[in-house]
Amino acid sequence: MRNVPPQATPEPLPEPLPGALAEPPSGPDVAARPASAHRDAGTSIGTGTKTGTGTRTVTGTRTVSGSTTVTGTRTGIGPDLWAVALAVLLVALAIGAGSALQREHGTLRVGWPPFFARWDPHLGPGSAAAVLLAVAVIAWGPPLAARLPWRRLLLTAWATAMAWTWSLALIDGWQRGAAQRLTTRYEYLREIGRFDDIGAALRGFTGHILLGSPDHWVPHVAGHPPGAILTFVGLDRAGLGGGAWAAAWCVTVGASAAVAVLVTVRALTGEERARSAAPFVVAAPAAVWVGVSADGYFTGVAAWSLALLALAATRKSRAPRATALAAGLLFGLTCYLSYGLTLCALLAGAVLVLARTARPLPYALTGAALVALAFTLTGFNWWEGYRLLTERYYQGAAAIRPYGYWVWANLACTAIVIGPATVAGLRRTLAGVPGAVGGLRRGGTRMPSHRNGPGDVHGTPPDDGPGSTHPLVLLVLAALLALLVADLSGMSKAETERIWLPLALWTLPAAALLPRPGARGWLCAQTALALVVNHLLLTGW
Repeated sequence: MRNVPPQATPEPLPEPLPGALAEPPSGPDVAARPASAHRDAGTSIGTGTKTGTGTRTVTGTRTVSGSTTVTGTRTGIGPDLWAVALAVLLVALAIGAGSALQREHGTLRVGWPPFFARWDPHLGPGSAAAVLLAVAVIAWGPPLAARLPWRRLLLTAWATAMAWTWSLALIDGWQRGAAQRLTTRYEYLREIGRFDDIGAALRGFTGHILLGSPDHWVPHVAGHPPGAILTFVGLDRAGLGGGAWAAAWCVTVGASAAVAVLVTVRALTGEERARSAAPFVVAAPAAVWVGVSADGYFTGVAAWSLALLALAATRKSRAPRATALAAGLLFGLTCYLSYGLTLCALLAGAVLVLARTARPLPYALTGAALVALAFTLTGFNWWEGYRLLTERYYQGAAAIRPYGYWVWANLACTAIVIGPATVAGLRRTLAGVPGAVGGLRRGGTRMPSHRNGPGDVHGTPPDDGPGSTHPLVLLVLAALLALLVADLSGMSKAETERIWLPLALWTLPAAALLPRPGARGWLCAQTALALVVNHLLLTGW
């Protein structure tokens, strides 16, 4: 949900600064089959036909090891491409209609509708590195994701996500793309000097939210609970003050969200699925907005709260109670970083439903309550802050930004943030909802065991089956629901490229539902989109 737009008078962009289905069938009969047999059969047991190049249709009844029988139809990439084409059409309509509205009425209050950016084709010191990194991810991402030991894969994912984010940010240059990004007149670093007495600042925090209040906060401080500004105050007190350190913090924590997603997907759906998702989560176009914005930092914190909850719920951690408590502490912090991220509770609920347990809940709630208690005892009232935020929101650009445009144009922005591979994966997600709901009712979401060996990088992903596809579909569906609530709320009119990052992140694993033979093509589309956006638009917040 949106926090606070720019002030009531028309304001430009921040001043232009100088310058990736169930575990594979197992057993002796299957293990004895050659890899080609797995590819031809799609790891399915049943009858059907294969038609066309790149298109496969398998129909009928398929029996998965155990007593569960799954019936369904799988198709090739044709419908996926149609989904991408519809997304392209949506973006084109948003650009065309938005440009006309802004030109005639000036009510959208963004520089290049529907994006909070301006048209500015440019190259920068990060251009060559971004292109080389994109080529490396396309060429080596899928095989490395399948073959690396799990822990090494996680470290590689984090390092690659950081390198991808930094290279994209540096396309805009060091100063304009990183060091000065969090120092503009809308940003947190402008208010650090007012927190010499943290207790007094928190007690009086809500008194400076409204535009008419004395010494009102700059938009981003006013639009968020004080957990956000206190983070940068803490960095400053630790000797890490200034825009460069703030940018490094946001990119480092934001890039770690990729690891959190893989940990969660592995805990809930199995290692095969997490490995399939890894390249797509790491090299998503969303990195354009992670670097550098505070919302990237929020994304990392929220993602790890869900990852720890998944580990506690599936008992994949050595100390599940302590892990659940830590998940609650991070969720509590998330709620004090951004009011709208309370919507992450929908994803947390989905994790518990998929794990079929409420055991972590008391510990997680305790952790969240401790964070809320700490802020309350220091004088900040979350509910009062949220009430005043909504008033401040409509004191600014939200008062004139048309809901009728943004309620669908926001979705166009999200399509760019998540990229074409995720859009195609979402098509498969929605197609799989009936089977996933049926599997949930039959108790078919048991947690799969984690395999130790590498995956089959040449075949299709593991088939639909209990314990794998259904949880992934439902997890992504929960993210879509959270995005829908945020969209319909009316508190998300524009700037959702960055504001929805913590929610949009959980749609990225949907790309794991795509056939593996086409993984490199989809990765090419993902990275190319990010490069085009970052080279043609100067994004702002």
